[in-house]
Amino acid sequence: MKGMKAFEYVNARDLAHASQVLGANLQGDNPQRAKLLAGGIDLLTELKDHLIAPDTVVNLKSAKGLDQIKVDRQGLTLGPLVTIATIAHYPQIRREYTALAEAAESVGSPQIRNVGTIGGNLCQRPRCWYYRDETIICVKKGGNKCYAADPEGSNKYNAILGGAPSYIVHPSDCATALVALGAIIRYGTGGKAKEVPAEEFFVLPALRPRNENILQANELVQAIFVPAPKSGTRSTYLKFRERDSMDWAVSAVAVAAQVAGGTVHDVRIVLGGVAPKPWRAPEAEAAVKGKAFSRAIANQAADAALTGAKPLSQNAYKVPLTKVLVRRALEVAATGKLPVTPAV
Repeated sequence: MKGMKAFEYVNARDLAHASQVLGANLQGDNPQRAKLLAGGIDLLTELKDHLIAPDTVVNLKSAKGLDQIKVDRQGLTLGPLVTIATIAHYPQIRREYTALAEAAESVGSPQIRNVGTIGGNLCQRPRCWYYRDETIICVKKGGNKCYAADPEGSNKYNAILGGAPSYIVHPSDCATALVALGAIIRYGTGGKAKEVPAEEFFVLPALRPRNENILQANELVQAIFVPAPKSGTRSTYLKFRERDSMDWAVSAVAVAAQVAGGTVHDVRIVLGGVAPKPWRAPEAEAAVKGKAFSRAIANQAADAALTGAKPLSQNAYKVPLTKVLVRRALEVAATGKLPVTPAV
C-alpha cells in the first residue's frame, strides 16, 4: 500500500502569514505545492487517496478570530472557520437566513458538521468518482477527457447544466444557499480583501477547467457576508439525497423570496447538485417575480429553471426531480408552509 507523502506542517499566525506560505510554494506549472488546512475533512480525504501530495500544509486553525459570527443591521458576517454545526444551530441564522441554516444542517453527519468549516465547505473539491480515482487523469486533474461524459461512462450523479469540458457537480450545500441569499465572498492574500458576489466566486469548467472558484493559489476566503433580508423575505433549502443519514445532493434548490400580499416582489432561485457551480435560474425567477403566487406559477418556474438542461446517458431523471424541488421550495418561500404532496 502506498503511503502518504511527508510534508511540512506550518501553523499560520494570521491570514497574511498563511497567504505568504502558500505564495512561497508557488513553483512553475505546479501552483499547489502547499495546501490549506481548515476543518480538514476534504483535505485529508484527498491526501489519503493520493489525489494531492503537497510539500507544505498550512494550518489555518492556529490563526485567531477566524471562527467569529457577527450579526447586525447590515447583515451576517461569517469567519471562514465558523463550523457548519454552528451555522446550522445559530438562532438568528435559523430565523433570518433560514436557507443557509437548512443547507448547513443537511451537510454530512453531526461529526462532520462539528469539524467542517464554512470556508472549507465552499472550497471543497468534486466528488465525481473519476476525479476521486487516483489512476484516472480526467479534465479536473489536467487531462483532456471527462470520463463521465462518455456514453458508456458512469454519470448518474453528474451535471445536466453548465457542463463541458467537465461534468462535475459542485458539492457544497452552503454555496447554493449563499448564492440564493445574495452573499458576498471576501477573499485575498491577507491584506485588503477583495469582494465578489457568491455567484461570481464559483466558476464553470469552461473558464477554469481545474478549479471550481476564482481563488488563486495564494488566496484565501477571508469572510462571507450575507446582506440583511428585506422585510417579508423568506428562504428555504430543499435537498434530495439517496441516503438520509449523510450524503451529497443528487439535486437541491435554494429559494429566497420577498412576498407581500401574496405577490412575489423579488426572488432568487438557485439549483444545486445539477451543475459545476451553484446554478442560478433567472428564467425561473422571471416567471414568478411581480406575480401573485400560485401553484400554476410555480409549475411555470420549475419548467423554466431546467431550460437548457442536457442530461448525460444516465441522469435524465434529474430534470423532473429538480422541477419538483423547485415547485416545493417556491411554495415554502412564498407561503411559509410545506406542500401537502411529497417531494418525489
